Amino acid sequence: MEKSAVNGLEHNQTLKKENQVIAVLKRMRRNKGAMVGLAVFLFIVIVGILAPWLAPYPYDQIDMASAFQSPSLKHLMGTDNMGRDVLSRIMYGVRYSVTIGVVAMIISFLGGTLIGAVAGFYGGKTDQVIMRLCDIVQAIPSLILNIALATVLGEGFVNCIIALGIGGIAGAARLVRSSMLSIRKMEYLDAAKVINCPTPQIIGFQALPNAISPMIVQATMSVARNILNAASLSYLGLGVQPPNPEWGAMLTAGRDYISKYPYLTIIPGLVIIITALSLNLLGDGLRDAMDPKLKK
Repeated sequence: MEKSAVNGLEHNQTLKKENQVIAVLKRMRRNKGAMVGLAVFLFIVIVGILAPWLAPYPYDQIDMASAFQSPSLKHLMGTDNMGRDVLSRIMYGVRYSVTIGVVAMIISFLGGTLIGAVAGFYGGKTDQVIMRLCDIVQAIPSLILNIALATVLGEGFVNCIIALGIGGIAGAARLVRSSMLSIRKMEYLDAAKVINCPTPQIIGFQALPNAISPMIVQATMSVARNILNAASLSYLGLGVQPPNPEWGAMLTAGRDYISKYPYLTIIPGLVIIITALSLNLLGDGLRDAMDPKLKK
């Protein structure tokens, strides 16, 4: 009887969740900014995926005779100091920058979800200890923390991802914890405890799915932040290293020639800004669509 009651509560929660998803999608469609952000980001991702077929030249093709050519019909975004086509490198750079942003976000939210769920579900001293540790980490400016982690781990693509991922765990943990505090006293969780469901099962399969909405919104913002921070690390020489065509590394390579050939820094800088802006527009749209106050 108790088990059937739990199943009934879970079924009602599932139906309610499905209705909420449909309502969120409808509100998203009415948000022009979110749709523009989604379209721009999807376009950027598709360009990165199809880079081997879309790029007019190999990204690492060196032609010293064509070095420092301004944007033209032959090279739409010009060439760099080694004669490499900037457009081709921008296209391939999507693979590095977006991968860093997404994978670092996944690392942050996996670690943050585990820590925040434990803190929010158990509360008490466990919650206090975990949150004070998160406070200490978050008291350090994010860029300084990322620089410190990248310095310890070393330069490179993988280490850049790990540094950014670890740096975002505390913020993700606090977000998950706040969501868990609001739902841990719900009836369906109490019913699950009554029939002696294992605690990991209660947290993972019943509590967390109902706390995921704010995490989705924050995830889009986190990807944009990671792309910007990765570019900063590469600019400081701690991220992806040349000749890999990561956007921050391209900025670093072009800074020595900014007075004579400004397009070498302006173009990758604009691409970074557009990508981050599209993700922020998408995140703002998701936040507005999921805001209960906007429900009609």
